[in-house]
Amino acid sequence: MFERIKEDIKMAKIQDPASKNSAEIFFCYPGLHAIWIHLISHKLWKHNMFFISRIISHLNRFFTGIEIHPAVKIGRRVFIDYGMGVVIGETAIINDDVLIYQGVVLGGTSLSTEKRHPTIGSGAVIGAGAIVIGNINVGKNAKVGACAVVLNDVSDEATVVGVPGRVVHENREYRLDHEHQNLPDPVNETLKLIIKKQEKLESEINSLKNN
Repeated sequence: MFERIKEDIKMAKIQDPASKNSAEIFFCYPGLHAIWIHLISHKLWKHNMFFISRIISHLNRFFTGIEIHPAVKIGRRVFIDYGMGVVIGETAIINDDVLIYQGVVLGGTSLSTEKRHPTIGSGAVIGAGAIVIGNINVGKNAKVGACAVVLNDVSDEATVVGVPGRVVHENREYRLDHEHQNLPDPVNETLKLIIKKQEKLESEINSLKNN
């Protein structure tokens, strides 16, 4: 557990340029507190101590503003930045080195007791307010833009934006970055293309009139 805490603090230093030192991260980062408390509730859940694990999960939400079902499987070095309003459903799986921002929902779309929540691949980034729903896979090193709604699988190293989510870039080189404002906007790009073609047609029509 102590080794896990050291890894998480190191990851927070890498992911958050506002961090000053390890003591500040240990005492003042609710995203890490939520994961550490979840590890306790998850262990109790695996030992069929369902009621106690749910009580701990409920207290976790009360103190951190982050709701993680005790059954959720979370890998190493996962960092929830800020975290307020994050909701992670029962059958979700989050692999190593994932970065999650505030307001993210990993939700389900079925009343079935089978797998009904997303699986997030290693190194993925889920932007603020994004909603990822259903038994789908978000690939390794993929990036989900802020407020995107993702309903289908996302391939490795892809970038998804919009409602519903659309892949706008694939084979993204993996790197730790926070330049979410630079994600491409497919709607804006399409409008620019339409306007450009319209201007070309108007130019050709004017040319024909002059002749």
